[in-house]
Amino acid sequence: MYAIVEINGQQFKAEEGKKLFVHHIQNAEANQAVEFEKVLLVDNNGNVTVGAPTVEGAKVVCEVVSPLVKGDKVLVFHKKRRKGYRKLNGHRQQFTEVTIKQVIA
Repeated sequence: MYAIVEINGQQFKAEEGKKLFVHHIQNAEANQAVEFEKVLLVDNNGNVTVGAPTVEGAKVVCEVVSPLVKGDKVLVFHKKRRKGYRKLNGHRQQFTEVTIKQVIA
């Protein structure tokens, strides 16, 4: 059984026991239970339910493993040829690591 759930503007495939790295969730603490109710699709052993826009009564229960995880550094380099213009910026996205405990449909 799995569900497609929207978390902070992104869609994830949620299965029990799976770990996800989602965009940083404000006020999240370690070992805290978090529920997401924007479930777009549920597959229950071949029986597919598609929401319009969401499936009523369905939710995904997660546990926060780590409230703040930094992603890999992404370098952004700008250059204009023959002008001597070069600019280098770095960015590390902040994530929250969650474990899917239960998919309720």
